[in-house]
Amino acid sequence: MEVFAAAGFAGATIDAIGQAAGFTKGAVYSNFGSKDELFLALLDRQFEQRGAVIAGAFGSGAGDLAATTAAVSRSMLDSIHAQRAYHLVYFEYWLRAVRDPHLRDQLVERSRAAADQAVQVVAQAEPTLSGHQLTGLAKLFVAMTTGIAMEEILQPGGIAVADLERLLTALLAATPAE
Repeated sequence: MEVFAAAGFAGATIDAIGQAAGFTKGAVYSNFGSKDELFLALLDRQFEQRGAVIAGAFGSGAGDLAATTAAVSRSMLDSIHAQRAYHLVYFEYWLRAVRDPHLRDQLVERSRAAADQAVQVVAQAEPTLSGHQLTGLAKLFVAMTTGIAMEEILQPGGIAVADLERLLTALLAATPAE
């Protein structure tokens, strides 16, 4: 992901990516048909890792809404700061995908998978919410995280943890159990 972040998606070459990973260009192409395919595989791994971090944050609240939102808020901002390179490349790829229907479909599929993972995480932390409510919350959470990442990368420290806690608390509190 670092090579993509340093050179941009278009500027990153398979040679440079392979070299950074300790592989030859041929070895990279033997596993991935294209640079897009390689990037999407890296994106899948990022989504899984970020999902595990968020799961830990949701699980740490032990059912207490205030503790959960505090942990998730801190975790979200820490992850954004630690994964700046990932977010830069994701935004660049998002723009690319918006303009290419095939890439858009692939990115939408991965975004749905990330939202589905968020549904599972929240269902364990907040069992009173129905599947329908969780699906809506997960989509909002993924979209909100993307927007927050955009602002935090542009203006590091611009979003206060306390403000994010209030937002998450309001979002969860406004979603009544069915």
